[in-house]
Amino acid sequence: MVRLNVVLLLILVLCSLGVVTSQHKARKIFQALEAEQEHARQLEVEHGQLQLELSTWGAAPRIEKIAREKLKMGTPESPRVITATSTGGTAR
Repeated sequence: MVRLNVVLLLILVLCSLGVVTSQHKARKIFQALEAEQEHARQLEVEHGQLQLELSTWGAAPRIEKIAREKLKMGTPESPRVITATSTGGTAR
């Protein structure tokens, strides 16, 4: 009878250790999951900011301002403008 009790106690201790170990692993995995989800949220915010910045950099008024100020470009006079037509000829 004592042997049976010792064997059952040993099984109980091993099962308890297994439960504790599995709970610990589950908690660590859950923490890692939450950290990755937070990282994904940060990346989504950064992606939105970059999209906004991209649309700002490509805005026509900004490009026109740079062309006028830094590159000293301007709108050509009317006689220097040539318009191409779909027939291959030119119109003025």
